[in-house]
Amino acid sequence: MAAHPPARHLLRAKDLADARYAEPLTVAELAAAAGLSRAHFSREFRRAFGESPHVYLLTRRLERAATLLRTTDRPIATVCFDVGLNSLGSFTTSFTRMYARTPAAYRAAFPPAAAHAIIPGCVQRAYGRPQHRTFREDAAEGPGIA
Repeated sequence: MAAHPPARHLLRAKDLADARYAEPLTVAELAAAAGLSRAHFSREFRRAFGESPHVYLLTRRLERAATLLRTTDRPIATVCFDVGLNSLGSFTTSFTRMYARTPAAYRAAFPPAAAHAIIPGCVQRAYGRPQHRTFREDAAEGPGIA
């Protein structure tokens, strides 16, 4: 027997969690978006997506935090707050549980964010040109030429 796709009202709540993960979103607000009571919403969400709404939202936040740790130089506490979490201790614990290393160790395993900086090609070419003089310029300034 084939599984049925999640009901539209559950997808609406899931989309809300995906779009507004950085905001102080609650399960009650997700349930309201789906038009269900909190308890019924939690049961239906778990049945449809295999995890509770709280775990889903936390997972989205931790995934975003991992991206920020890999691609920015923002302090770890700032990353924690930027993804909608408000406790550095619980962030570190949850992150470590999900990624098997602390946020600091996770960041250290990737190149510095500066390596991801996008530099326009014209700037790269201008600064990539040799700084020494060509043969003719050297000859023109040689001895005996005024």
